[in-house]
Amino acid sequence: MAARTAPATPATTQPVIFVGNNWDGTVQVIDPDGYDVLGQINAIPDMDERMAEIYTNPVRLAYFLAIRMGPGEGNDQYVDDMYSTRDGRLLVASRPSLADVVGIDTRTGEIAWRFPVDGQRSDHMALSPDGEHVAVSASTANLVHVLDVDTGEEVGRFPSGDTPHENVYSADGERIFHASIGLVYTPLDQPAFDTTKGERIFEIVDADSFEILERFDLRDKLDAAGYSDISSAIRPMAHTPDERYFYFQVSFFHGFVEYDTVTGEVTRVANLPNLVPDMPREQYVNDSAHHGLAMNRKGTKLCVAGTMDDYAAIVDRETFRHNIISRPEDGKPYWATSSKDGSRCYLSWSGTDEMSVIDYRTETEIARVPVGNHPQRIREGFVPADWTPPAG
Repeated sequence: MAARTAPATPATTQPVIFVGNNWDGTVQVIDPDGYDVLGQINAIPDMDERMAEIYTNPVRLAYFLAIRMGPGEGNDQYVDDMYSTRDGRLLVASRPSLADVVGIDTRTGEIAWRFPVDGQRSDHMALSPDGEHVAVSASTANLVHVLDVDTGEEVGRFPSGDTPHENVYSADGERIFHASIGLVYTPLDQPAFDTTKGERIFEIVDADSFEILERFDLRDKLDAAGYSDISSAIRPMAHTPDERYFYFQVSFFHGFVEYDTVTGEVTRVANLPNLVPDMPREQYVNDSAHHGLAMNRKGTKLCVAGTMDDYAAIVDRETFRHNIISRPEDGKPYWATSSKDGSRCYLSWSGTDEMSVIDYRTETEIARVPVGNHPQRIREGFVPADWTPPAG
């Protein structure tokens, strides 16, 4: 099977950075050179139609309100994740409160296609290296859909554990790395009630057949390495360029876990500063101490979003030495991702509604950009070369 590597980018496009503002339902479009805001795309142009459906369906309404009072922290969740097609024609966005994925025309702002996920909530996505498919987690259905980005048609699906969450494609596009996080919205957060948190698993999936190649609960591997006090709920993840070593953020933990895919063992744990030692677990947002992890292209440094600690940090992969780069009051960083050339880390501050750009080499913040309400996912992508923001 030929590897699904990225084809050449059409000359009729321009590269941009997309920032999804979850509580606004908007996507900021940012110039990747000067970090100027080029415009905004409305991710919920069909809001009236969707709400009419929700208000006439008691089950959908119950979940809509539950999402608002649970993971939404009193707000509706309108854009969790987004990617563009390689020609810049469509912006593909997952909309948790609306339980769907949509393809939005970047020129007109109109919805080109819509895919309702199984269950009641959509979540994290991943774009295949060739730009043809997105994998999207269906939070309450315990499965992951894989969709054609141009048409929104489902090309496959695979089962997960409770609350499917993170998805990452391998560099060759042949595998999908996936994790479920369990029941993070319950109040039973103390270690004594860990078994009530549901099925938390890590999977490696064949991206063509959607066969599960490997599946395990990190609990056994943590216990074997002597880390029985660390949760097995894998949150954001990053890996070395050769995809041997994975780094997992896990629930309630201020740091991350190193996992060797060759030996199948947890090899090390990075303990990062816990700046809220007196905070009860019940106050951790969706059980996340830290939520955002990325790696530079060389595989020598990691970028960490210290969510409950309000800091961004760069960590040396060899020594686990850390350098806190920025610490805005009430910043609540919620995501970290690397630029395609691996030289910069983009980090969202969901509390102050900003995006930081951090240089891996100098370990400094080189830009901070105001965005919309509660930014989460940040992705590089494309719009047409002569793009102007759609009206509305």
